[in-house]
Amino acid sequence: MKVPAVQNTEIIGSIGFDFVVLDEEHAPWTRATLDQGLLAARAVGTAGLVRIARPDAASVLSVLDDGAIGILCPHVDTAAKARDLVSWAKYHGGSRGAGVSRGCDYGQLPDMTRAADEFTTVICMIEDREALDAIDAISSVDGVDAIFLGRGDLGLSLSNATDPVPTLADAVESVVRIAKGNGKAVSAVVQSMKSDEAKWLIDLGVTAMMVAQDLAFMRRAAEAALQEFNEVMKG
Repeated sequence: MKVPAVQNTEIIGSIGFDFVVLDEEHAPWTRATLDQGLLAARAVGTAGLVRIARPDAASVLSVLDDGAIGILCPHVDTAAKARDLVSWAKYHGGSRGAGVSRGCDYGQLPDMTRAADEFTTVICMIEDREALDAIDAISSVDGVDAIFLGRGDLGLSLSNATDPVPTLADAVESVVRIAKGNGKAVSAVVQSMKSDEAKWLIDLGVTAMMVAQDLAFMRRAAEAALQEFNEVMKG
């Protein structure tokens, strides 16, 4: 979700998608609009995740308190960063501060902190060539639930390297193999589930697919409507 509003999350979530991701990193979401977007996700029964803009305890706490069921953290390139992320997201064995918020059903959630720890999902985004050397350690961290393939930034990072590096495809295959070997799910974004890239990723073992984004959906629908108009009115 790139548009910081409730309607896009409400409409797309109501269709039947398993989850939506509110992209705080690359879109102008604020604490207030994230709060509203996560409420919209909850209202239509879809899981609301947030791609946080800043990898720090305050950012993690605020979105979880607002009702996110999980976080995606960009540019995780060391096991230490992964451990920090888990600590900020978890009450028991971690450092998450307890608050009576939507994230814990305003105190009505039975055994509040332990229940929240059970469903809170931590996803590490692999977007830097340095992360390739650390992927075994990152994906071995207890409490990390999934690894996300940030192929755009990873491709840029590899292209900027002056030393020999693997191709993007080889890097992706290595990350998936190692992460799944450590019992972690792997996620990626595709523009179409019928594309060759989607088939390749599924064959590798990627199971959590993010399909396009709200602006792409809107653009495709608008282009189709305009094409129909031109065919009828100008044909």
